[in-house]
Amino acid sequence: MITPRGELHIHLEGSVRPQVLLDIARRNDRPLPVDTVEELGALYEFTDFEHFIEVWHLTTNCLQTAEDFQQITLDYAAQAASHGARYVEAIFSPAERVMRGVPFEDLFEGYCAGAQQALDAHGVLMRLTPDIFWSIEPDLAEETARWAVRYSDRGIVGFGIGGNEHWQQPATYARAFAIAREGGLASVPHAGEVTGPARVAEVLDHLKPDRIRHGIGAAGDPALLARLADEGIGLDVCPTSNVRTGAVDHTDDVPLDALLDAGVAFSINTDDPAMFNTDLGQEYALVNERGVSDEQLWANILAIAAMPREQIIEAVDVSD
Repeated sequence: MITPRGELHIHLEGSVRPQVLLDIARRNDRPLPVDTVEELGALYEFTDFEHFIEVWHLTTNCLQTAEDFQQITLDYAAQAASHGARYVEAIFSPAERVMRGVPFEDLFEGYCAGAQQALDAHGVLMRLTPDIFWSIEPDLAEETARWAVRYSDRGIVGFGIGGNEHWQQPATYARAFAIAREGGLASVPHAGEVTGPARVAEVLDHLKPDRIRHGIGAAGDPALLARLADEGIGLDVCPTSNVRTGAVDHTDDVPLDALLDAGVAFSINTDDPAMFNTDLGQEYALVNERGVSDEQLWANILAIAAMPREQIIEAVDVSD
């Protein structure tokens, strides 16, 4: 039996391949400062994490309609399937689009429609974990959480927060995460991407995560790693992303050994594959070379996914 692969950390807005993004921008009359695939590739040469965020806003705001959101969701399901993925938890950032005039309903309807079609179309069970961002106003954060709960029967399984961790304190968004948890959604915030153990600990205390996106900053504190392991809180590790945003110098610097030694479960992910010029096959190859097998990674995914393992196993036929 072939061991399936999975992914728990993929921003759908960052998965749009360059030609598709250019086509969507033209379709929506949202001009980009570049006209060709080659020029867009050059735009994706990031100098640091702040520059990445700037380019993220510049490019992802081309996505405007429910048709766009459905299209990019199905497109990524096809990409993931081509690398052996059978289960994907994908991220989208609704509040960023809402602040620029896109209705919440169009966002959730489009993404959820794409996720619901992914299994029949591409053999990928896809679930969604929308993000807010670290400088969002608390009222809008809480409204986003309520919309996420409203669509929990359409494939929404988690609620997170991303962006620049230095912009705001985790306690600011405790109520938004409480709304999500009370509605049955997992807490899956970003933390420890470009910050250290103290920030991860703050997120643990205030946002009560079931899983942490990135989290590599925790590796500097053995006691914190022990806490993650004891509480069963896994990490979404994104090696190429960490290099491209300057979090580490080389993929070898991603602290997999420390996580393995501490017993912290982790998944391997692309994060923003089009923007970082990677794919799930490349990410798995990087960690396979470091001695982490597909079997171990699939077991980790079943252990730390926002969707219960029994439901994943029931929905994903891996007998072939």
